[in-house]
Amino acid sequence: MNARILIVDDCSARVEDLWTLLSPEYELSSAGSGAECLRMLPRFGPDLVLVNSTIIGPDSCATCRQIKDSPMGGFTQVILIGRNASTAERLQGYAAGADDYLSRPLSREETLAKVHVQFRLRNKLTELWRANSQVLSFNTKLEQLVEQRSAEILATRDVAVFALAKLTESRDPETGEHVERMREYCRILGERLGREGPYAEWIDRQFLDDLYRSAPLHDIGKVGIPDSILLKPGRLTAAEFAIMKTHAAIGADALANAVRQSHCGTFLRMAIEITRHHHERFDGSGYPAGLAGQQIPLPARIVALADVFDALISRRVYKEAFAPAVARQMIVQQSGRHFDPVIVAAFQDCYDEFLGSIRGSARRAGDAARDGRLRSAVPDSPDVRDSAAMPIAL
Repeated sequence: MNARILIVDDCSARVEDLWTLLSPEYELSSAGSGAECLRMLPRFGPDLVLVNSTIIGPDSCATCRQIKDSPMGGFTQVILIGRNASTAERLQGYAAGADDYLSRPLSREETLAKVHVQFRLRNKLTELWRANSQVLSFNTKLEQLVEQRSAEILATRDVAVFALAKLTESRDPETGEHVERMREYCRILGERLGREGPYAEWIDRQFLDDLYRSAPLHDIGKVGIPDSILLKPGRLTAAEFAIMKTHAAIGADALANAVRQSHCGTFLRMAIEITRHHHERFDGSGYPAGLAGQQIPLPARIVALADVFDALISRRVYKEAFAPAVARQMIVQQSGRHFDPVIVAAFQDCYDEFLGSIRGSARRAGDAARDGRLRSAVPDSPDVRDSAAMPIAL
């Protein structure tokens, strides 16, 4: 199909002259006014519009501007045609979007040359647009592929990390779905702390994602603790407890070695903080470093509460399960001592969500007996492993 030119002029003689000159190469149509030109644009779809500014007068610039502002304007070239136009008038036309200017009386050679130039420009613009569209399409596909691959990598990493955490947990058959509940508790606490309060500005989506993925690794260092200590049904001796406490450093050091050999970003770095410091206490009486208050990394403070809560409501070789309400009371009593008061307050605010996680875990496990045990009354005092005040997750 030939390229299309729309001639805008109310003088039939001038239109006929241009028609004779251009019809051998181009498909032509004409309009007698600027308004008619604008009506014809979507119907005729011209590649080039020749506008007689002498006849249209001041409306020629307005017509030019409206052509350029139309949906087709980016691919429609405009040449204004006038008689003895001043430099100021030409500049006004260019400012309105005109691509070139022809002066009457028209030169046949110059007219054809300028029309040819405009079509070369338009063809180059079309090629550029197509190339840009191809680049955009390629970028879109590339982004989709990267997103897909990233999702696959994250999923593979999460499966590997969770499998590792479950392998560690498997050494104690009584812990049940501990890592599943743990990360749910951490998610609930993290989202609550991120909505309002003094830690809200520290907690973003990346923090929450890293916390959810890191929490299951908190006790990975227990793979280095002998079964005789890890599964001992009674109170640990001082020497045994000293060995038990090394699981925090064992796990953190193992993860630190992994970070040095990879590019895991914030995820494993948070996991290291949690693994090393989730047994610290807010009053400084915890281990391994005796950190206190804000010295303890925020993720470790969150995991500390979640870990203890789940330890309290779970049966272990050294104790029976406590009812959630009793566990809640024990945690509240330790606000400012074992736990960060801000996190304890958040725990109280979202306690019902914790209960929902417990029921969901019991349903998934199909352990009706354990579910009933969680709802039942419990002894007033726990069997203590490493603290005269309350049991903590080891």
